Amino acid sequence: MTRALSLDLRRRVTDAISRGKSRRAAAEQFAISAATAVRLQKRLEETGSVEPDALGRPEGSGKLGPCREIIIARVIGQPDITMPDLAAWLLSEHGVSADPSNLSKLLCRAGFSYKKNATGIGERTRRRQG
Repeated sequence: MTRALSLDLRRRVTDAISRGKSRRAAAEQFAISAATAVRLQKRLEETGSVEPDALGRPEGSGKLGPCREIIIARVIGQPDITMPDLAAWLLSEHGVSADPSNLSKLLCRAGFSYKKNATGIGERTRRRQG
């Protein structure tokens, strides 16, 4: 996936169009496609801004988004739960099928880490904020 054009380039293209250049001429001047120049100008007219939209999925969406708080509460209540056990609990209690690796990623994003103690037993704990 390519990156969004810089805000500076977006402004220069739309400024050139507003000064009277055609969209194709502005696109050629700045070495972008004509379709991109058309989209930039349309975006400026519709929204008043040429800033790009946020990339990626919105936070809290997806299959596990609605269950995030109950998963975290379960891990806080039972820190030594394994991800396969957590996935089985989620399926039996809430009817949501989730891969253990996705549960682990959710917990890592929520600030949990997995640590083993001296006896080799692991548990999830919140990371220190600092």
